[in-house]
Amino acid sequence: MKRREFLNWVGVGGVASFLPMAIAACTPSGESAAEVSNTPGNFEAVGTVSELESQGQILKENFQNGAISVTRNPENAELLYAVNPTCTHKGCLVDWNAGERKYLCPCHGSEYSPDGTLLKGPAEENLPPYLVKIEGEQVLVQAI
Repeated sequence: MKRREFLNWVGVGGVASFLPMAIAACTPSGESAAEVSNTPGNFEAVGTVSELESQGQILKENFQNGAISVTRNPENAELLYAVNPTCTHKGCLVDWNAGERKYLCPCHGSEYSPDGTLLKGPAEENLPPYLVKIEGEQVLVQAI
């Protein structure tokens, strides 16, 4: 075996043996990466199921760095949507219109579907989505 081949094998072996240690060092102690994303600390309560049922929407204007809006999917009430209801055009807070089943921007007329997909401009981007779930009576949205 030539010296260059030997050094290549030693280099590859060194990197391969170091990799598991690097991964273990970056994982919080006692938790796998999958467990970290599902811990209760990553979700914040924004309202209750009864609020969602009675009002058709949960709007929390002081969620992290902005606002959060939670609605039910009009086609399947088992599915929830959570979006940042700040219009991506000029930053106005969009209104949920339950009758039309969409968000309407009062400033410049942009329209968004319940999941935040842009339907009509002048905005050019969708509303940012969040993960949302129900636990017991609480509606929880994933904190960033």
